[in-house]
Order: sequence, then C-alpha cells, then structure tokens
Amino acid sequence: MNIAEIRFDEDGLVPAIVQDARTRRVLMLAYMNEESLNRTSESGETWFWSRSRNSLWHKGETSGHTQAVEQIMFDCDADALLVLVRPNGPSCHTGAESCFFGNLVDQQTRTCADFAVTLSSLYELVAARKRERPEGSYTTYLFDQGLDKILKKVGEEATETIVAAKNSDPESLIKETADLLYHLVVLLVERGMTLEAVGDELSARRNK
Repeated sequence: MNIAEIRFDEDGLVPAIVQDARTRRVLMLAYMNEESLNRTSESGETWFWSRSRNSLWHKGETSGHTQAVEQIMFDCDADALLVLVRPNGPSCHTGAESCFFGNLVDQQTRTCADFAVTLSSLYELVAARKRERPEGSYTTYLFDQGLDKILKKVGEEATETIVAAKNSDPESLIKETADLLYHLVVLLVERGMTLEAVGDELSARRNK
C-alpha cells in the first residue's frame, strides 16, 4: 500500500473500518491520520487518531485487547480504509466483541454465516472467561471445577438433547442443542482446541 495515495480529509483523517479477518464481522469504525497509519503499517497492530482526546492511541494499549493487522485496503476513491485484523479480545470499550450491536432496522433472515459468527463469538467469550475467571460466571465455575466436571456436563446435555428429540419437542430440542453446543465449546477451550480445527476436519470429510 502506498500511503501517498490515501486522500485524507481537511482534518488530515481517513475513516478506518476494522473487520475480523476470520469471521468478517465489522468490529469498529475509527479514524487514522498519516502518522497512525504509518505506525499501524510498521508495527502490525492498529493505531488510530482519537478525535475526542486529540491524540494517537494504540488499540489495546491499556486493555490488552490488541488487533493484529492482516491486511489494509482502501476503497475506489482512496478516502476510506478497510483493516482486516485478528482481534485479541473484544474490540468495544463496553466489552462487546463489536462496537456494532445496536439494532436500528433488521429485516434480514438468519443465515449459516450468522450462526458461524455467533459460534465464533461464543468461543471467544468462553476463552476470555477461562483467562479472566470473573466471579459469579457459570463458565468460570466449570473451568474451576476442571475437566471431569465439564465432561459430565457434556454427557448430561447430550442425553437431554436425545430425550428432547425422542419426545418430538422442537422447542426443547433447540434449547438442549444450544446447551450442548455451549458445553462442547467449553470443552474445546479447556483442551486447547479451536473451532477452526473442527471446521478443517469437517471440510476434509466433505471433500472425501
């Protein structure tokens, strides 16, 4: 990327849309000036210009929730950036994965891609619970109890899912399946396995 091609506005800024390189979820909108763009390019982590503080800021400098940059693109007018990153934790100061969680208009039908994003978000949340161990969290409780407790819960939820299916109870089946998926994610995190590894195995089987 040639930074000289970027068309900064009259304040020397360009909007930067930050997107998760893996899930493609939009994480945040911030602004960069030439210096923050240079620092981002050189360091491999996102730097922005804070309009409220009138200063540079390194994303995650205090929270630890940095963003490793994979790619920076600019649009056809060269006056907006798209930054693909691998986030290390939530991107929003509220603790949410994305700054975009308010809903103004929603006329879309849920898709498999939406489910993938939801599952990925769940995995990241569970992984954060294991690292941070906040008090009062059920996920923290499971990790504190250890592998045997987690395995027991997976078995229980699998049984309850089978019972719901056997009883032809669609609503219960959905809830029990969600419970089972949650506990399976906890198990994967506990054993240091990723959703990507599971996805790779499923892809390999499909290709066969």
